[in-house]
Amino acid sequence: MILETFPVGPLQCNCTLMGDEEAGEAIVIDPGDEIGRIHQRLIELGLKLKQILVTHAHIDHVGGALKLKKLTGAPILLNENDLPLLKMMEMQAGWLGIATPEVAPPDDNLADGLQVGLDRYPAEVLHTPGHTPGSICLHLAPLKLLIAGDTLFAGSIGRTDLPGGNSGQIIESIQTRLLALPDETKVLPGHGPATSIGREKSSNPFLRMFNL
Repeated sequence: MILETFPVGPLQCNCTLMGDEEAGEAIVIDPGDEIGRIHQRLIELGLKLKQILVTHAHIDHVGGALKLKKLTGAPILLNENDLPLLKMMEMQAGWLGIATPEVAPPDDNLADGLQVGLDRYPAEVLHTPGHTPGSICLHLAPLKLLIAGDTLFAGSIGRTDLPGGNSGQIIESIQTRLLALPDETKVLPGHGPATSIGREKSSNPFLRMFNL
């Protein structure tokens, strides 16, 4: 299995490429920017892109998805609760002072409980609203891996002061969906370094504040 995570764009969103060498297929999660670099890596690895998975519709995570789809033909999957945010791309670009990327409605809904990803390394969608209404995490149980988007970070949690954010929801999502996972589960956040569920349970100040 190939698993590569690298920061892209001005906000250094963690983009993850996961590949199955035997099947010759890959998925890309959160291609927010630097699509030429992502596409080139797929070519170098000799992998066909099967799906483009977007954890939420903030510009730094979804901004390059349509461009990658046009290059590869792979479908884009996004939770439908974030469609209003997708329609606010010009406003989001204005917050950062950057050009507005071209976006389009997703090809399918990343609904809670859906199995997505590679056949040999499937991921279960966990709907974790709070950072945005449609925020999701991807749990790859056999790999003891969680791709957390902007719901949970090393030592922090996702901000809730942007449109659609809800502080009560994000705490509930973390408590009921993420902290229920095994402590040894590795967490790849949407920004910053990797961590684990056990580490965040014991040391994340935002979770301790709420006695989680």
